[in-house]
This record gives sequence, structure tokens and C-alpha cells, in this order.
Amino acid sequence: MFGSSVKLNSCSMFLHIVCWKYKAETTQEEKERHLQMLRSLKDKIPNILSLQVGRDELHIERSFDTGLVATYPNREAYEFYAAHPEHQKVAEFGKKISEKAVSVDFHVQE
Repeated sequence: MFGSSVKLNSCSMFLHIVCWKYKAETTQEEKERHLQMLRSLKDKIPNILSLQVGRDELHIERSFDTGLVATYPNREAYEFYAAHPEHQKVAEFGKKISEKAVSVDFHVQE
């Protein structure tokens, strides 16, 4: 019935999306190292439900070079991830080789 108060699904997750635009002088080795470091986080930090990392394939004007999409059971799990020393190492390396990074973080209903 339209307008009823019945919840169809109350399970939510927290989604974290980041994109990096590398500096012109960033080497292929550094780009590959960054990808490997990002991918390794799922095995090093608990409560990451999923983590995908990839390189841009379209190469259009608005494109960034690398993207990450990660899901967590809740915001607290994301905050634990963000503060984790392994994440901090990868974040610092990403800052060093990137001219710009953008992110968006939000709850999603499953």
C-alpha cells in the first residue's frame, strides 16, 4: 500500500569513493605501486566489505586517473579504516604523486 510505514529493507552500508589525478611527472612505476598499495588495504584493515580499484579507461577531459570504491558495514568502520596506520601510509603516498584527489562518502541502502 502506498504511504505505508513498512520498511522493505533497513540494511545500510557506508560507501567511500576516491579519485586521483596524478602529477605529470608521476612515473608508471609510482602509478602501479599506488594501485597495489590501494588493493592491499582489504587484507590489512578489518571490516572492509568490498574494495575495487581501477584505472580510468575513457580518458576524457573530466577523467581522473585512478579510482577506488569501498564499502563498509557502517560509518564507524570507515572511520576506523581512515585512521588506520596502513591507510595513512597509502594516503600519504597518494598525496605525494597526485595533483588532485576528490572523494565522496555516503550511506546506501542495500
